[in-house]
Amino acid sequence: MKILIKLLFLLLIFQSVKAQVEIADNPDETRSLPKFYHDFLNFYSPENGKTRVDAFIQVPYSQIQFVKSDKGFTASYTVTVSIFDENKEKLIVEKVWNEEVNEKDFEQTNSKNNYNLSLKSFYLTPGKYVIRSAVEDKESKKEFSNETPFTARALDGNTAISDIILISKTTETSDSKKILPNVSGNVAAQKDGLPLFFEVYSKAPEDVKIQYLVSDEKHNIIFQDKESKHLDSGKTQIFDTIKDSSISLGNYLLTVSILNNNDTVIASSNKSFFSRWAGVPTTVKDLDEAVDQLVYIASTKELDYIKDAKTKEEKTKRYLEFWKKKDPSPSTDENEVFNEYYHRIQYADDHFSHYTKGWKTDRGMVYILLGAPNNVDRHPFEYDSKPYEIWQYYQMNRQFVFVDETGFGDYRLITPLYGDDYRFRL
Repeated sequence: MKILIKLLFLLLIFQSVKAQVEIADNPDETRSLPKFYHDFLNFYSPENGKTRVDAFIQVPYSQIQFVKSDKGFTASYTVTVSIFDENKEKLIVEKVWNEEVNEKDFEQTNSKNNYNLSLKSFYLTPGKYVIRSAVEDKESKKEFSNETPFTARALDGNTAISDIILISKTTETSDSKKILPNVSGNVAAQKDGLPLFFEVYSKAPEDVKIQYLVSDEKHNIIFQDKESKHLDSGKTQIFDTIKDSSISLGNYLLTVSILNNNDTVIASSNKSFFSRWAGVPTTVKDLDEAVDQLVYIASTKELDYIKDAKTKEEKTKRYLEFWKKKDPSPSTDENEVFNEYYHRIQYADDHFSHYTKGWKTDRGMVYILLGAPNNVDRHPFEYDSKPYEIWQYYQMNRQFVFVDETGFGDYRLITPLYGDDYRFRL
């Protein structure tokens, strides 16, 4: 077992061979972070029959190229936000603007925490749209784009609620409060709770209750709270903070609802967010599943130690400690083995799933342990045999044969992987 684990990590670090015949490995598909972040939010507009849609575009410094200038170091880029109808057959509105970023200190241009944020507002008829946002760096000429379905909500009822802004930072003066939105939606660095902002619109003064619910990916409610609130006629701005220590690694949904005196929901708004620490692969979204997926490389003792943690926080700590011990370059933010392992799991899920998740299959197991084969010899329609595949690893002088015994894509390994005793059937 020890020899196998050592071999695995050597392969994870040094192997760069790309497989042929649809097993090709594309690192950009699952390993890279978003090139930029965007958030589109509904707010009330006094313009009859329209909703104000605020478009936030956040561009990390790492995605733009700085050059020496009389201002120190300067980067510039162009942002284009195009709004189409639901079927992308008609361009409704488009805005193009330029952004310039200046830093006196070169080290600041390389900081992973720095970014530039811009905002533009659109006025749309309530309905469904597709929003295409694009960022082009003027120096490198690189362009990144993203398309997002979006619904402009009508906010003209007796009581309505805007979309929710997650707050990254708040600055207060004697007569105003300014907020810096958390556009990425990652709340891992916000240790003192989840600050947020939204607006409630009421045609007449009324007393209501505001309910907060936070649920995880499995739809379990992990936080709920309710408070009374008096609404003035018109717009009421609400700043609040959800203080919940159970928000750990994973994806979450925040629901804010306005309740009347009978506890009936009269308006609500949802906001998705996630918590992921620096260095954790972007494909790791569920802690429990991520721990289960260690089965191919962790010993029974190591797995039991992580799973026996009494709290989610302790489990997270033990899980991260496991990977820290495997980090080939502990002095850097990135853990190459950590990233590569879960990249392979994601690839297995994308390519080998049928009625079982791809990482649990035999092909997934071999791919996760050994990476992409040098060659794949497929035989899906043999006259005198069941469908089978042969994976060849030239450097190891090994090949593995998988047979689809059922005809439903459940390829089982018939070639021993380092001896028959080393088999994982989950």
